[in-house]
Amino acid sequence: MNNQDLLNIASEFGSPVYVYDSEKITSQYKRLTTAFKNVEHLRLHYAVKALSNLSILKLLNTLGSCLDTVSIQEVMLGIQAGVEPSKIIYTPNGVSFEELEKAISLGVQINIDNLVILEQFGTKHPEIPVCIRINPHVMAGGNTNISVGHIDSKFGISIHQLPHVLRIVENTKMNINGVHMHTGSDILDIDVFLYAAEILFEVAQNFKDLEFLDFGSGFKVPYHDNDIQTDVEELGEKLSKRFNEFCKSYGRTLTLAFEPGKFLVSEAGFFLVKVNVIKQTTSTVFAQVDSGFNHLIRPMLYGSKHEIYNVSHPDRKKRFYSVVGYICETDTFANNKMISEITEGDILAFRNAGAYCQTMASNYNSRYRPAEVLWHNGQAHLIRKRETFEDLLKNQVVLEF
Repeated sequence: MNNQDLLNIASEFGSPVYVYDSEKITSQYKRLTTAFKNVEHLRLHYAVKALSNLSILKLLNTLGSCLDTVSIQEVMLGIQAGVEPSKIIYTPNGVSFEELEKAISLGVQINIDNLVILEQFGTKHPEIPVCIRINPHVMAGGNTNISVGHIDSKFGISIHQLPHVLRIVENTKMNINGVHMHTGSDILDIDVFLYAAEILFEVAQNFKDLEFLDFGSGFKVPYHDNDIQTDVEELGEKLSKRFNEFCKSYGRTLTLAFEPGKFLVSEAGFFLVKVNVIKQTTSTVFAQVDSGFNHLIRPMLYGSKHEIYNVSHPDRKKRFYSVVGYICETDTFANNKMISEITEGDILAFRNAGAYCQTMASNYNSRYRPAEVLWHNGQAHLIRKRETFEDLLKNQVVLEF
């Protein structure tokens, strides 16, 4: 997919618009499976929260991917996309027991991260296989907003509470078939991740009928040229060797599971916007575009730095711009960033827009959520329509005064 393809998409489907490249998603999936080719049983559960469009879920299903879901709605989307319930793991946090019961009825793998819920579940459904989510108290990422394995995280059951877990399992005779951890996003130090893995191996020794160990995900992807990223090949080599050793000592060949989201779809995504106006102030040149943090919240929420380039005129001389949106709030995408000279009407592209962009979008300022387009086999396919004014009104109930 080249610049002309992106311009054609913006022309045909309007802006702003999310665009995803199926070839990149496929290559990322194959890269990960190749990295762990020495493991006999590998399962990749795509993290639906990253990008939940049905067409994306169907594409990943054709590649052999399973799904990682965090809500009953994501479970239902997966099933709607044709994914077998047995290939879906459901890992909620802070949901009602009624939602867990709904997930049971749909036939998916349950993953529990709360002692109270674990005891309730084991008492009522001791025969249903359950995975336990452990908090290893290891912070593999560098940002507490996206690292969920640290000691103050709301996620997982503390490793220090393992005696409580074992007491519940013994008292209820419940069926534990998996152990899970997730340290968070942007893993850079493989040795830290391997240290957390050792904690998971140690916990797993306490359960004699396991079928799988789930190591979560959080692989760092590059956001610009020469950016650091997780070396999944090195991780695959080192963790596969250690995992196979563990299986031998455990006395059974287990399945190694991961839950990649950003790794599979982030680099496949582009977010295209149109420049409405150039505004010069006493110290800054603003490029004001037809979007805002209602469509791409990551820069404002996490401080994420997405590469931005001028698709319309990539070869012009570069100048400094602050790219901002049209929301009646501070909605800065980038400050004083060098971009090929911009004029009104130019199309700008944000890279790494495949993960946590559309799924975190909103109707703030009563703006419409954009369309989504999948670039597949050299053609652009609309996979979500742009919202209309009727969509804003659809669920409102208007009182007469």
